[in-house]
Amino acid sequence: MNDSRLEDPMKPENWFIRLEVPHDTLEIDALQEAAFGPGRFARTAFRIREGVAHRPDLSFVGLSGATLAGSVRLTNIRIGQTSALLLGPLTVAPEFKSRGLGKALMRTALDAAAAAGETAVLLVGDAAYYKPFGFQNVPIGSIMLPGPVDPARVLIAPLNGADSPKGIVQKPRVD
Repeated sequence: MNDSRLEDPMKPENWFIRLEVPHDTLEIDALQEAAFGPGRFARTAFRIREGVAHRPDLSFVGLSGATLAGSVRLTNIRIGQTSALLLGPLTVAPEFKSRGLGKALMRTALDAAAAAGETAVLLVGDAAYYKPFGFQNVPIGSIMLPGPVDPARVLIAPLNGADSPKGIVQKPRVD
């Protein structure tokens, strides 16, 4: 018996993932608005990214055909005296959720960060989703963010064999 509920014929088998380019910005902004609403501007992670450009060499979009279906960005930060990256937002359009795009974007971004020699990626998010990518809960008090955040949602992925940094999360130094 063929049960069409078991498989979505519109489900893309393969995503096309590429570096984000400037003309993607309006579509990415719309995705983020739909996913997080206007309250996103008050969140601590957004405030850390405010005024700091994301890394164009470490920010990616996922396409389904010609449709921009998702995005992930990495932004330079410091944790104490250590250079690190802040992940986010990871956004997937509602019609493409639960099809593997978010995971593909995560793998791509983390692999690119490791290949670039980065040593840590920090995020505020759901531990159950991010732990398979190497993220771990930050021990209470070892990394402090400059605003309110649920400590159970502060996660770090050490890269390239580095130890997890410690200290206050800050914007990167401008040389």
